[in-house]
Amino acid sequence: MQRRSGECELGGDITAVIFGVDGVVIDSARTSAGAWKTVFDPFLRTYAATHETAFVPFDVRADFLRYTHGKPRLAGARDFLASRDICLPYDDLRGLMIRHEEFFLGEVHRHGVSPFASAVTLIREAHRRGLRTAAVCTQRHGTEVLRNAGVVDMFDIVLDGLRAPGTRLPFCPDTALFVRAALQLGVEPRHTAVIEESPAALMAAKRGGFGLVVGVDRLGGGALREHGADVVVTDLSELHVGGHRHAA
Repeated sequence: MQRRSGECELGGDITAVIFGVDGVVIDSARTSAGAWKTVFDPFLRTYAATHETAFVPFDVRADFLRYTHGKPRLAGARDFLASRDICLPYDDLRGLMIRHEEFFLGEVHRHGVSPFASAVTLIREAHRRGLRTAAVCTQRHGTEVLRNAGVVDMFDIVLDGLRAPGTRLPFCPDTALFVRAALQLGVEPRHTAVIEESPAALMAAKRGGFGLVVGVDRLGGGALREHGADVVVTDLSELHVGGHRHAA
């Protein structure tokens, strides 16, 4: 049975926690939205000129939240362009996805990114209570972003698109990624919690038989319970660790 939104305790049989990176540990939404605008606007301008239509730029608030936020990059690019009645072949979509990652990482290197304070607090409390932790990211940049934010060493393991060969990365969240993280932590999935913001990632975790699947809906409107979340929170301060021994 799904739990209601609000306060939630990571206790009982849960002995490990897997954290998503973007939007869960790292405050990256503004940087990601800006990168999408940098990618889409030149394309849309050229497309409008070629097809003799009006140029309507990418809206970093409305378009980002509706079409790209919380989705794998390939799906985000496809869904946004479909909203403009534009259909591109796979290779062209993949090119836009790669350009987004390049611009995103460029902004990370120039201006940096920050972790959510509540995420840092929860990770520290998990360790104090003896829980193992992992960070996972379906994109190639996960470790790099965590390092830039100064939190990469807070996790027992980190898996991203460069460190998880054999899965379908970096195109779509894969159940195998979460299962691999749990096994590398030495914990069965049924004793592991997964905390994610992406509907696709939540569905992947649900398919893996994880003991608790937590959706993080910071910006609202995510309908995450419909995509597999057992409980939905708006911030990690609503999660607490209980019922475990303190680590030595």
